[in-house]
Amino acid sequence: MATLTIEYPEEILVSLKETKDDFSRELKIAAAVKLYEMGKLSSGKAARLAGMDKVSFLKTLGKYQISISTLEEFKEDMKVAID
Repeated sequence: MATLTIEYPEEILVSLKETKDDFSRELKIAAAVKLYEMGKLSSGKAARLAGMDKVSFLKTLGKYQISISTLEEFKEDMKVAID
């Protein structure tokens, strides 16, 4: 797996009241959600980027007010996730 390093001002952690690990996790999830929203990643690949299983990722989309692309895609995602 590849690694990406992002530089940010230290005061970001203070402003957000987050630890470095929490901030890193949140950035990964936010990037995965945005790439999914833009249609650049499937829900499965976005879930892997976010470091979670597909069902958890699909649930996380609601937190970001992102709908699943289509009802058919949702049905297929849920079928694959359950199997």
